[in-house]
Amino acid sequence: MLNVAIIGTGNISKFHIEACLDFPQRCSITHLVDIFPDTAQKVNKEYNLGAKVCSSYKEIVDDPGIDLVSVCTPPYTHAEIAIDFLNAGKNVIVEKPMAASLEECDAMISAAKKSGKVFSVIAQNRFRDPIMNLKTILDSGKVGRVVHAQVDSHWWRGHSYYDLWWRGLWEKEGGGCTLNHAVHHIDMLGWMLGMPRAVSAMISNASHDNSEVEDISIAIMQYDKGTLAQVTSSVIHHGEEQQIIFQCEKARISAPWKVYASVEKTNGFPEENQQLAKELNDYYEALPKLGHITHKGQFDNVMTSIETGSDVLIDGESGRLTIELITAIYKAGTEHRMVSLPIKKDDPFYTAQGILENVPYFYEKSTSLERLGDDSITV
Repeated sequence: MLNVAIIGTGNISKFHIEACLDFPQRCSITHLVDIFPDTAQKVNKEYNLGAKVCSSYKEIVDDPGIDLVSVCTPPYTHAEIAIDFLNAGKNVIVEKPMAASLEECDAMISAAKKSGKVFSVIAQNRFRDPIMNLKTILDSGKVGRVVHAQVDSHWWRGHSYYDLWWRGLWEKEGGGCTLNHAVHHIDMLGWMLGMPRAVSAMISNASHDNSEVEDISIAIMQYDKGTLAQVTSSVIHHGEEQQIIFQCEKARISAPWKVYASVEKTNGFPEENQQLAKELNDYYEALPKLGHITHKGQFDNVMTSIETGSDVLIDGESGRLTIELITAIYKAGTEHRMVSLPIKKDDPFYTAQGILENVPYFYEKSTSLERLGDDSITV
């Protein structure tokens, strides 16, 4: 039985709590920590946890009874909290984004290696059948090499979304929609295609004049052999229609699932390859379903790693790749030029302070509320 501490009991924590409660024979939530203890008490009562409530994680960092720590705090605190618990010999799972800078990511990875404990970064959408199946089909070679990827990370957030005290600030949120919303889709892209050679981008704030950070970015990523990926990150898209599409040598595949295959006629124009499309669709439909999905799937993966010594699907290096892609978008959008990868340690954008000193501050944050009225969120 693993004893779990939840650090931060805001909106996202309910997904971690409910994931743990789905495995009552494997884990128990014993501690809740929040700088607003009344919020933690409310959560404690709502889920009937009987957990110990604290106002600072430092009160429990050396508690020998804690096995797994779930970090659900604002992004600017992730590195410090994760490192302190890893150094204390605890297994750690941290919410996205992993951290606000590559320097912090490297420090977290170093602490995890030194401790020998399990460290995982939340990317719960990998634990969805359409995403897992898409990865499987790409890896199978049945569609050939990817020649173009289209990532539409379209979200919509109203003006008041940035009234919460830590949102809309480069220092505390680490960035806007690219870091905090498109992180899901950029993680998928990095997982499936790996690191590009170069990135160009534009970043802007089109609809939120109470926020320093961007609410839309559009990036182009260049890979070997001419492959390009286009990534739109947004919180200004009504309907929140999201997709990731791979145009490959033999067929087009995507999540949500759709397949179309073409062959050329003698004049080079396309003709539908219905046989290949059927083969790919049949292969997709026959793939096994995940036993647990989203946060529950990732918690199952992390607990299995702790219990058996197996590798986690999403480790620190994987989380770092996502942050490097996002950092490259910010650097390219700020400097208005193509950025080569990897980003080196002497680059100003390697550190959080360097990012703060170089990124554009679109507007001054005008409101800072401790809490917003509605606690429902979408992930």
